[in-house]
Amino acid sequence: MLIDAGISSMTAMECLGRGKGLVNMELLKGAQEGHEEAIAQLGQGDRLRPKRALFVVVPDNLVQKTIDTIIKSNQTGQPGDGKIWVKPTEDSISVRTSERGDTVLDEF
Repeated sequence: MLIDAGISSMTAMECLGRGKGLVNMELLKGAQEGHEEAIAQLGQGDRLRPKRALFVVVPDNLVQKTIDTIIKSNQTGQPGDGKIWVKPTEDSISVRTSERGDTVLDEF
């Protein structure tokens, strides 16, 4: 959907993670300390779940469109839909051409 919205450049990676509500931290601490009851309550399943991370750098005028597109394509209303962090980018530099600025974001 990002490509359909005119946002052609991104990096995606598969990773492992979990939300804050998936594990009782006291229970996890007990399991790490070797307490059998805590280990049994946690179960044998993975504590980290498969996730995906997207990294998208866009000019200021595309920030809201990018946010809206990501939410539209991923929002289920259930825990685990993800988070979006918006951070300023001081500069963009093309390694190939040494060009700088927003035009670097358009070269893909």
